[in-house]
Amino acid sequence: MTVLPGWAGGPAVDGLSAVLLVTLGVVLVAVLAYAAGEGFGARFHLLMLLFAAAMAVTVTATDLLLLLMGWEVMGATSYALIGYLWPDADRVRSANVAFLTTRAADMGLYAAAGFAVAGAHSLRLDDLAGAVAPWRDLVAAGVVVAALGKSAQLPFSFWLSRAMAGPSPVSALLHSATMVAAGAYLLMRLHPLLAATGWADTLVSWTGALTALVLGAVAVAQRDLKQLLAASTCAQIGFMVLAAGVGSVAGGAAQLVAHAAVKSLLFLCAGVWARRDRLVGVVFGVGALALAGVPPLSLWVTKDEVLGGASERSAGLLAVGLAASVLSAVYAAKALVGLFRPAEGSELRFLERAPLLVLALPAGSLGALGIPAVADGWRRILDVPGEGGPDVRVAVLSGALAVITTGAVVAVRRFPEPAWAVDWLYLERAVSVTVVRPALAAARVLARFDDRVVDGAVRGVARGGRSLAGLAGRRVEFRVDGLVGAVGQAARGLAALARRPQTGQVHMYYAQAAVVLAVLVAVALLAG
Repeated sequence: MTVLPGWAGGPAVDGLSAVLLVTLGVVLVAVLAYAAGEGFGARFHLLMLLFAAAMAVTVTATDLLLLLMGWEVMGATSYALIGYLWPDADRVRSANVAFLTTRAADMGLYAAAGFAVAGAHSLRLDDLAGAVAPWRDLVAAGVVVAALGKSAQLPFSFWLSRAMAGPSPVSALLHSATMVAAGAYLLMRLHPLLAATGWADTLVSWTGALTALVLGAVAVAQRDLKQLLAASTCAQIGFMVLAAGVGSVAGGAAQLVAHAAVKSLLFLCAGVWARRDRLVGVVFGVGALALAGVPPLSLWVTKDEVLGGASERSAGLLAVGLAASVLSAVYAAKALVGLFRPAEGSELRFLERAPLLVLALPAGSLGALGIPAVADGWRRILDVPGEGGPDVRVAVLSGALAVITTGAVVAVRRFPEPAWAVDWLYLERAVSVTVVRPALAAARVLARFDDRVVDGAVRGVARGGRSLAGLAGRRVEFRVDGLVGAVGQAARGLAALARRPQTGQVHMYYAQAAVVLAVLVAVALLAG
């Protein structure tokens, strides 16, 4: 199946896309069941299904054209879901910020498609690494910008804070198995292209590592649970982006799957926090400890596999990754401290309880991916049997740091909250000052130019045309009217002459006929 005749491509399923499809299906069913228990209606479920379908198209696309279709629909439906409660003007503004930020970054994917046609004469993802220079570098640059924007990596991270305006089920799906994961998936899919450039893989690696570190600090400073979870999503996606840069596809995919289970669980728990019962406390505790990287839970193993790949590339990347891992334990422990705060208790409905149990199971058990036999099977599924596993020394060190840090934070319960971190590095303000305001000012200048110069010129031409038409009418119209009047007068004169013989008297008609006959006889005689 191809999207365009003559251009290879279309949907296909391999190991990586199959893993993401299964993850998407499990999380989607759990979230929709929870949303049904919360009483969300048909419009909400329709938007969520469309959102998930767009992600499915994105992960099965084998060419840039089909990828763009899924990518765009996913962005549009995210806008509708974030602003789902549209009578609230603040939520609509938040949806605008999230949509316009990701939309601006999406332009990179359009540029990449154009450069691919020029440099590779193909839109297939597998052919992009073979594009000729400099088109290959331009394709990679466009892909990197689009992927970093979609995955809320630096400097685009602030839009994910705004996305918290959506209902909790939206956050649970958007932060786990769909939109923010799409950018990391694309970078893992296109690692050969990144490596072929000689610079893009390094840029992606460091961007992911720094996002994991800096947004981890932002998460620690947050006072609102959903904002903490949002910043932690940026940080955890940073580990996936780091994996894509260093070529650890198995580690990155495992991190994506484990994070999807953990983060969807935590966001659903956050949605019923004020009504929590013991079940919410237990499963939230499991998710928070997994997020902290406490052994033997899921994210401990997957994160360490990513760090193992980073250690083979650069000691600096490993150091930044370990520091980010410690911060993971800090912000996860801060969320865990919330368990000890009093809250109103009320029993949850079955449709709210069941998804929490379903998601808690993989959040706690995916640490099994660290078992050698399981890890080998995982790499075979992803068709990367040659990739190495986690470094045992790094795994022991990070696990020990996670346990010590979590225990210390729970005991101390004090957290630094600098203003720059609470306000998400002032990124939105910076974009407003450096991009939005200049763009609006330029738009106003262009609007005035259009009104006064372009539109004025058009109106001037119209006025000139009317003046010329009036001048031509005064000179030519008189002559034409005079000619028409003369013809009419001649016709009226002939008509008057023709009416004179018409007296209505029979003897006059006989006399006229006799005269005509005499004339005809005379003509005949003369002619003879």
